[in-house]
Amino acid sequence: MNRPIPFIDAESAAQHRAGLLAGLGAYGLWGLLPIYFKLLPGVSALELVTHRIVWSVLFLAFVVAGYRLWPALVVACRQPRLIGALALSSLLIAVNWTVYMWAIETDHIVAGSLGYFLNPLVNVLLGTLVLKETLKRGQIIAVLLAGTGVAILAAGEWQTLWISLTLAVSFAFYGLVRKLTPVSAAVGLSVETIILALPALAYLYWLSTQGTLMFGRAPLLSLGLIGTGAITAIPLMLFARAARSLPLVTLGLMQYIAPSIQFFVGVFIYGELLSPERWASFMLIWAALALFVWDSLRGRTRRIA
Repeated sequence: MNRPIPFIDAESAAQHRAGLLAGLGAYGLWGLLPIYFKLLPGVSALELVTHRIVWSVLFLAFVVAGYRLWPALVVACRQPRLIGALALSSLLIAVNWTVYMWAIETDHIVAGSLGYFLNPLVNVLLGTLVLKETLKRGQIIAVLLAGTGVAILAAGEWQTLWISLTLAVSFAFYGLVRKLTPVSAAVGLSVETIILALPALAYLYWLSTQGTLMFGRAPLLSLGLIGTGAITAIPLMLFARAARSLPLVTLGLMQYIAPSIQFFVGVFIYGELLSPERWASFMLIWAALALFVWDSLRGRTRRIA
């Protein structure tokens, strides 16, 4: 006997659709980021990170002004607990950006993609341990498969394993903090970049005194560095919007999009090699993700049957 389909109000359905679209946009853009940063030769990873921060502040100022969010920004800045949470998330995203930029600069795009392949499974663990979301048997098996893949990689290519693990853990905790922080995507990201702006500007000033600052040396390069503000802020705002509208399990389901694109970019565009250990690790993690997707979709089908 079929059970009645549970009632979902129009507003909740609209929020869910908006969250899905925002997540797809964020992960798609993140997947293509290595191509953009590879078009900025000669710029160190740390200088790229600081430019991303500084130009994001300027880009977000226009966003805040355009959507008339200045009152909300002022209110957020007057809440010490909120500022503390956003200071933590800003530190996490700064670590994530720095490691990711270094991975691109040193031709470790595939190692970076592995980190983001692992991230959905870390999200599942955090959702279970912190938010008390239910972890089903299929998801437990998926996490164990991924853990085996990481162990194989650790045995064969431990030199780059830290890249993958740092990216996976830092971004998972960033998503968790943003999910638990009651602030809009644009306002929260604005506060985060403002917090990071002062040390970023100080570093850029120091580079200028050393004569190693790349900004200003060539018009196209400088325009590309300015553009890092938009390509940084837009997917992060989309992600923050998705994180507040979707459960972490759903975010974990979607997140394989970005590393899949990154993987193909690293292998087929930039010719990165895959060792036997890396192939074995990826195969296990892909199997874990396939099981995770199948189990999640099966669970949703059962709920509406």
